Amino acid sequence: MKNELLKHINLPEDLRQLAPEALPQLAQELRHFIINIVATKEGHLGASLGVVELTIALHYVFNTPEDQLIWDVGHQAYGHKILTGRKDIFDTNRQLGGISGFPKRSESAYDTFGVGHSSTSISAALGMAIASQLKGEDKHHIAVIGDASIASGMAFEGLNHAGVTDANLLVILNDNAIGIDPSVGALKQYLTNVKKGTEKQDNIFEALNFNYSGPIDGHDLPLLLSELKRLKTVKGPKFLHIITTKGKGLKQAELDQVKYHAPGKFDAKTGELPIKSELKQPPKFQDVFGETIVELALKNDKIVGITPAMPTGSSLKYMMETIPDRAFDVGIAEQHAVTLAAGMATQGLIPFCNIYSTFLQRAYDQIIHDVALQNLPVIFCLDRAGLVGEDGATHHGVFDLAYLNCIPNLVIFSPRDAIALRNIMYTVQLGIDFPIAIRYPRGRGHLLDWKKPFKAIEIGKGLCLKTGTQIAILSIGTIAKTITDAINALDEKDAISHYDMQFVKPLDERLLHAVFKQHKAIITIEDGTIVGGFGSTILAFANKNNYSQKITILGIEDQFIEHGTTDQLMQLQKLDVTSIRKEIKDLILSINNG
Repeated sequence: MKNELLKHINLPEDLRQLAPEALPQLAQELRHFIINIVATKEGHLGASLGVVELTIALHYVFNTPEDQLIWDVGHQAYGHKILTGRKDIFDTNRQLGGISGFPKRSESAYDTFGVGHSSTSISAALGMAIASQLKGEDKHHIAVIGDASIASGMAFEGLNHAGVTDANLLVILNDNAIGIDPSVGALKQYLTNVKKGTEKQDNIFEALNFNYSGPIDGHDLPLLLSELKRLKTVKGPKFLHIITTKGKGLKQAELDQVKYHAPGKFDAKTGELPIKSELKQPPKFQDVFGETIVELALKNDKIVGITPAMPTGSSLKYMMETIPDRAFDVGIAEQHAVTLAAGMATQGLIPFCNIYSTFLQRAYDQIIHDVALQNLPVIFCLDRAGLVGEDGATHHGVFDLAYLNCIPNLVIFSPRDAIALRNIMYTVQLGIDFPIAIRYPRGRGHLLDWKKPFKAIEIGKGLCLKTGTQIAILSIGTIAKTITDAINALDEKDAISHYDMQFVKPLDERLLHAVFKQHKAIITIEDGTIVGGFGSTILAFANKNNYSQKITILGIEDQFIEHGTTDQLMQLQKLDVTSIRKEIKDLILSINNG
């Protein structure tokens, strides 16, 4: 049996002591290491398996971290983390208190730029390269970007600028024809033709003044080493096109690249996923959206669905399978998705634009300028609102209530359960003359029997879930279930009223006046940031109307929240049943002793 190599590799300088002919064995060991850890700890699998050879070659040829390596998105950087001092703690990946699932500057000098969203690598690497020029430093700057990310507008902005500089920048296109879902669009077809050798047009990257080479086999280590060494001697902006297989080295991950992007737990030896329980579970909110939009669209031919590269994650795939001519995956292009929806709305269509909360941040100007300013009836469905768990700070959807709240014309609704989500979708497709954002969390709700007959929801109307005598709890969204459980665990439950406000904007002011007149204290609870969010809106209402009761605001603190399970993070933010129950008890005690 060959001596194990990986156990002796702690940093890239150890890697560089190996003979080139030993690197294929190291690649095999690194793959097995990733597979064995992710099989039990979960995480992003396929992307990291696909770049094992590239990761080894980059750290072997370049003098990292002095030479600066930026991974686009970063879910493919597990091998990079293992080779750069984090092998012994890699089993803490994405766990509370452990290392991040994405490159993070505060974690390692080898993580030169923090990532998590797509298409930032070229701009960041170019910025670093220009800085090196200005400081008179002789460094290399490498951006590794996938074929799905490079189709994004920001990537082209970076390429466009880089092409008119003489910066020492190397862009490596990791072309595997898939992001989370298969890549889409004309650029995908162009790259396919380049790979086939059938593309007769001028090379698009050469036209942007890049020194282009490739495409080459991204799993051929000797070829990668040779080409990277050559490119080190080439001045100015360079572009290397490599072809890889996502999930390389695990048969199931190669065959089902979508499922094995982040498969959860699996058998490390066979690659098989565990058999799912036969017990009936409440649906995921994304599936409530996906099934409901199909149900509505089959009856209303004006409905269209739009997603920026998330058909599986948003469950718009159901509509793409059933009514493909009215469901659009526009690629990683959130800005385009929003303005596309705006254009459709001007022509009488009813666009449901489904974007993760944290990704809609990337289209903020389009929401304001192209939708809200023109008061166009675009329906934003914000998946992954609130704390999302192990993906951490780059992916928590905790800012949407705050960043949408200040936009005129925009209605904001957060359903407390699957039935409310279905009913608001039904309501808006009946016809609205304003844009609306509907935000809901990752994961499952609590209702098994959710496919009820549709009922229209009155816009701006809140609901009383429970009446009490002293304290009113005002909530927004699915945290209502946690609050109900906390109230039911109290001895003093008769003192508590609970209202599901449903709408952050417009507020149900009639209901709020009644609430303030009937209660001694108010608690607002949300799974978004407390700065500028739902609670801030209630405070502003109270101030405007000269109400003087004590108002307690519970929500996400004014800080970036790291990774951990959603339950762990809710406990840390004091938004779990026990913490909310204690907050209520303390307030009751204060009132009674006051």
